[in-house]
Amino acid sequence: MTKREVIKLVLDRKRPPYVPWNIGLTKEAREKLQQHFGQSDPSAPLRTSLEDALQNHFLRLGSDIGFFTDIGNNCFQDVFGVIWDRSIDKDIGSPQNCVLPKPTLKGYNFPDPLDPRFFADIPERIEKSSDRFRVFQIGFSLWERAWTMRGWENLMMDFHDHPGFVNDLLNTIADYNIAQVKEALKYDLDAVYFGDDWGMQRGLQMGPVVWHKFIYPVLKRMYGVVREAGKYVVIHSCGDVDELFDDLIEIGVNCFNPFQPEVMDVTSLIRRYRGRLAFHGGLSTQRTLPYGSSDDVRKETEYLLELGLDGGYIFAPAHDVEGDVPLENMLAFIGIVQQQPGYVNEQ
Repeated sequence: MTKREVIKLVLDRKRPPYVPWNIGLTKEAREKLQQHFGQSDPSAPLRTSLEDALQNHFLRLGSDIGFFTDIGNNCFQDVFGVIWDRSIDKDIGSPQNCVLPKPTLKGYNFPDPLDPRFFADIPERIEKSSDRFRVFQIGFSLWERAWTMRGWENLMMDFHDHPGFVNDLLNTIADYNIAQVKEALKYDLDAVYFGDDWGMQRGLQMGPVVWHKFIYPVLKRMYGVVREAGKYVVIHSCGDVDELFDDLIEIGVNCFNPFQPEVMDVTSLIRRYRGRLAFHGGLSTQRTLPYGSSDDVRKETEYLLELGLDGGYIFAPAHDVEGDVPLENMLAFIGIVQQQPGYVNEQ
């Protein structure tokens, strides 16, 4: 059975032969593993030999957050014109400018959602990794894209002072995403992954009333395009957002990531939602991975795999593994998942 088929079993509410996994890494963590596995070029992209060593089940396609252009001094510009300082965060960075200084879209031109760079390598990568579950990624898919363009505090105020502008901005971002999704679905894909952090350690950044009024109807429209095409919807939202799970199921979400144990009861949620919503993540990246022993990592990994045996679960650290995680802790969970009974590496 291919990795692609195993993921589909999980999302189709069936019992898989083993618990599948998909592990994400930050730049610093990736470099540690590349050196360990003897990859000659630590700066090479994850989709080379390290990806083979991890034996991940997802084939991630597209450009996620959007292309970054190096403009010097550790700063990069995305396709929306936002400049990101990567002096500290080497993977994304922190936004340095406001492309929408006023609550209006007048004078701003959205980038081309059909930019061929988003799609150019899809056929080649599918052919090379045909056994994997094919996921087209759209990061910063709504709320995050809006606040990175307008500014977080500005947008929070706009909910109250300029609600018409907020609706225009969110729906125009959705139009951009939908155009990109429709183009991506011309390829033999399985799912679309929407990234959009709504949560904090406690509750929603904008609160449930604002989320339901402004964000929910736009998500419904975006996710509906994917479901109408017969594909799966996978979403990512950091933080304490489990109060939204029933709403998300209602608008077509099949799988939720990152499933943070620091803010969610992963045991009760897996059991409560099994058969309605799958989870991807769960291994603590705030406590166990950076501060626990390798034995702690193995025990937590084994517990999550046992929880996931009846389906509805894809194993992963709760977020991309950070550079402060010891190499032995990374190797501990990688070894456990790859040694599961029923798993055969067909690469």
